[in-house]
Formats: sequence, C-alpha cells, structure tokens
Amino acid sequence: MRPCAVTGIGVVAPNGIGPEAYWEQLLNGKSGIEPIPDGVAGVVSGFEAAQYMPAQLIVRTDRWTQLGLAATALALQDSGTDLAAVPEYEIAVVTGSSSGGNEFGQREIGKLWTAGPAGVSAYQSIAWFYAATTGQVSIRHGARGPCRVVVTEQASGLDALAQAGRVLQRGARVVLAGGTEAPLSPYALACQRVDGRISPHTDPERAFRPFDRHADGHVPGEGGAMFVVEDTPSTGRRPYGYLAGHAATFDPRPGSGGRPGLRRAIELALERAALTPADIDAVFADGAAVPELDQREAAAIEAVFGPYSVPVTVPKTMVGRLYAGGGALDIATALLALRDGVIPPTTGAPDLPEHYRIELVLDRPRPAALRAVLVLARGRGGHNSAVVLTGEPR
Repeated sequence: MRPCAVTGIGVVAPNGIGPEAYWEQLLNGKSGIEPIPDGVAGVVSGFEAAQYMPAQLIVRTDRWTQLGLAATALALQDSGTDLAAVPEYEIAVVTGSSSGGNEFGQREIGKLWTAGPAGVSAYQSIAWFYAATTGQVSIRHGARGPCRVVVTEQASGLDALAQAGRVLQRGARVVLAGGTEAPLSPYALACQRVDGRISPHTDPERAFRPFDRHADGHVPGEGGAMFVVEDTPSTGRRPYGYLAGHAATFDPRPGSGGRPGLRRAIELALERAALTPADIDAVFADGAAVPELDQREAAAIEAVFGPYSVPVTVPKTMVGRLYAGGGALDIATALLALRDGVIPPTTGAPDLPEHYRIELVLDRPRPAALRAVLVLARGRGGHNSAVVLTGEPR
C-alpha cells in the first residue's frame, strides 16, 4: 500500500483530553484507572460534550459518539486542515466500533418500562447503531465521500486506519478516521463480564497486569482517538508519521487445532510495508492480561523478532482496555512516540513468566531512535490486526 500521512491527532482518554495532555500524563506514569461502583475502570473525567458540539446534537447521541465527535474536533484543530477548502465528496470518514450506544440504549429501555413506548426517544433508533459516530462526524463536517464503519472490537481502530488508507488510494483527499468507546454503563458492563475477561480486582494498581504471571483479566475503559489522514499533507506541517503497512487475520475456530493468526498478521504487515523484523524499533502490544492470550502474543512476537530482540510496551495499563477506542489510542501513542523518540512504559511492574521471552519496557519512558513501530490489536471472536507506522514515507 502507498504510505499515507497522519497529520492530526485527537485524543479523549482517561488520563488526558487532547494529544499533548494525554502524552504528558502517559510519560509521567499517570493512570486514569479509578474505582467505579462495580470495580475499576478507565474513566474520562472532566469531559463536557457542550465544549465540542451544540446542545441539540448532545440529546441525539450516546456518550460514545460524543467522545468521537470531540476527538475529531481535536484532530482537526491539531492538523490545521481546512476542510472548507476540500471538495465535500473528497472528505471521507471511517470509524471503528464495538458495542455501540450502550448508555443511550439503557436509558431508553428504562423509559420503555416506566413510561411506555411514547416515552422512548425517537433518536434511540440511530444513537445505538454501530455506524452512528461515522454518520454524525460526516454530517457535522460535511463529509460526503466514502463513509464506513469497521466492527472488529479492539482491532477496530487499527482496521479503521487501514481502511482510511484504502479510501485515500481511491481518490479521497482527507479521511477522518479512528475509534472511541463508552462501555461503562451498568448494562454494558454486565454484557462484558459474561466471558470472564474482566479482572476481579478493585485496586487500580493491581487490576490490569498484561504479561504478568498472575494476570487475571483486563480493566475496561472509555475514550479513544481520531485522526486526520491525508495522502499529501495539506498544511505544510510535518506529519506525525505514516501508515506503511497493515494486515488483518482471523483465528481458527476454537478446538479446531489451527494456529492463532496474530503471527501471520505481523508478518503480512511487515511484508506490505517492505520492512524486515530488524527494521522495527518498538512493538505496542495488545496486552490482553488473560494468561492464554498473553502467552500467544508473547510467542508470536518472539517467533517474528527473536527472544528479547525488540522493546515491547503496553501503555494501556494506564487507561484500561478501550475496545474500539483502544487500538486507535495505541496508534496515537505510537505516533507521539515516533515524533519524540521515546517509548512510553508498561506500568505496574509485571512479573513476567520465564517463557515470555519479550523485552517489556517497564515503569519509565525509554528514549529510543524510532524509525518504524508495530502496533498490535486483537478483538473478541478471533480478530487480529497489525499496523506498521514509520516516521518518514517509504
């Protein structure tokens, strides 16, 4: 694929709103994970939707879409791109989605039971839907080019950026791409707990420990990131980095004896970026904090790069697992790392089992000459995604 430039980043994360605020907190090891009534979670505190959109739009949308609209506004502000100068049919939108408008849906179901059908908002029909954020972003910014949604759970943010690259190759000039999530309503949390992958710990310092020998699940979180993606930067500013390669694979049916697909995704992404494993300077891992999944990821990284051959980090230990927003936020983190030449840490000092032969960056940022980085994500149901980002076009 032809490299495309990320010229703007918008972040709405549990430990910071805006790319620079988030990045500063991340490098200082500041966590946004905090207690909630039913455990712990990464919570976006201090977010006021009214700062980013009119009141009539707020009543029509779920918090998940509001976070996406805010992240898009921040990305456009960051890039300096003037959408008014771009033909409307050459502006596209691609977002990643996972569970949709949970909070809005729960509220309206409550109204159904207490007030009857007449009490339910007419906007329920659209606010819950997976493509709601794509639709609202396209309307708000006059984007009439290709508008898409990718539903691959945690892998959605990576897959959305890859789709943005394909849309640019087919004639769009600007793509607003990324993903957000707001999965912390009681109904949403009840759905997530069914598979047993959420940590039972109530201590924010101990609940989310990827690659730890005592890992027992992840911490859910809300937020994510959006990007301005262009074939050719329109403002003359230096891009954060370039999408150089992507691959998505699917795991075999459980019990079939087939091999997990993450390693193949890594190899294909490198091949499509025309890079070798030796060219990758850091890996931003998925970090599921589920022992079986951690073992598979550590094995895939070792198989491709060799034991202890590349720095690996899981900065989401400071925000939680954000599902559709998580992959997008990892991309934002990787791009900021490329810009500043520093690898953010994995916090919590995990105790790695001996057979996880990976070099995990722990507790403190690590200065590094970063030219190319790999971002990994896996979604429920077997989705694997790998993205190669570079500091310069290739």
